[in-house]
Amino acid sequence: MSRSPALRNSLRSVQGDKPVTLIVNLASVEYMDSSGLATLVEAMKNAKSNSTKLVLCAMNQKVKALFEIARLHHYFNIVASLDDAIGA
Repeated sequence: MSRSPALRNSLRSVQGDKPVTLIVNLASVEYMDSSGLATLVEAMKNAKSNSTKLVLCAMNQKVKALFEIARLHHYFNIVASLDDAIGA
């Protein structure tokens, strides 16, 4: 079952407040498909338009590989841990 719609709604809700920084902790994400990637790309576009710093953290190797294959790791701020994201 895809969780992208729920994630999309949550991200839109949080981004409506125009935070300075938005951290997306992916520690519990074991798998991501194209709809998950699209949701995060949309969040990145919204973050840029709101001058919000979007940080993705704690990706497992499978998810990180997906970002690398899609060459999205060049466009996202991706850090190893939540502590790193808080300090980013």
